[in-house]
Amino acid sequence: MIKNNLKEIRMKEYMLNKKEFAKMLDIAEQQYLRYENGITAPSLEVCLKIAKSLSKRMDDIWHLDND
Repeated sequence: MIKNNLKEIRMKEYMLNKKEFAKMLDIAEQQYLRYENGITAPSLEVCLKIAKSLSKRMDDIWHLDND
């Protein structure tokens, strides 16, 4: 399963609420919530877009959960 650090990045580095962060990433709020909560995983294209928007490497945002 793929896990992400979106919530931690949003809260610690940007101090934005979910709606503001989704807008910053140019993603619909409901879709962003699905990503942050691990309900769905974004496509590779969306992962790259988010990583670029945050100036992060993809593995700084997403990682495999070994459980």
